Amino acid sequence: MQSSHVDALKAKHAGLEARLHQEQIRPSPDIAMIQQIKKQKLRIKEALASC
Repeated sequence: MQSSHVDALKAKHAGLEARLHQEQIRPSPDIAMIQQIKKQKLRIKEALASC
């Protein structure tokens, strides 16, 4: 069960990384959205570290 939770967190983190990349390459990136995505990634990273 723990492994599937870790896998799900890693998948979510990868998805956020892709969204972050897409936002950053836009002609006019939304800075607030970038900050929100980075915060979500950090929360997931902290959750992974505690597993």
